[in-house]
Amino acid sequence: MSNLPIQGPSINARIIGIERNLVVLKKFAQLSEEEFARDEIQDRAQHLLRLTVEGMLNIASHLISRFPGGRETQYKNIMAKLADIGIFDRAFVEETLVPIAGYRNRLTHLYAQVTSNELRGILQRELGDIEKFLDGIKLLMQDPAKFGLTVA
Repeated sequence: MSNLPIQGPSINARIIGIERNLVVLKKFAQLSEEEFARDEIQDRAQHLLRLTVEGMLNIASHLISRFPGGRETQYKNIMAKLADIGIFDRAFVEETLVPIAGYRNRLTHLYAQVTSNELRGILQRELGDIEKFLDGIKLLMQDPAKFGLTVA
């Protein structure tokens, strides 16, 4: 097999980090509007969500780099390639993962424009999609040969 192996410890560490962030983000999603709007809560939620999305992008970038022509620098394109190589179906990638990747830029560059209601709404609606992403990655890690990959 000519593909480089997936670096299992690296992927697993990112999965654990994302799962840890999701525990806190789920708690934040349950707060009242007033509680969530406190600066320290909103700032921490933004930070953890940004780290979560960056972890997803790191995982995706690592995986696609194991395929010919898999190098990509645009965040949305990184996620789109997950459908090209069959890790996720195209609808999930285009309707969910590509917008999540795009939101990373908003959290990083336009963070001052992110409102409390916007962020709280995302936490209430979108965390399940991040879990679905993790479930798909875990399945890949359990059976990498299905995708022509190995794990080191």
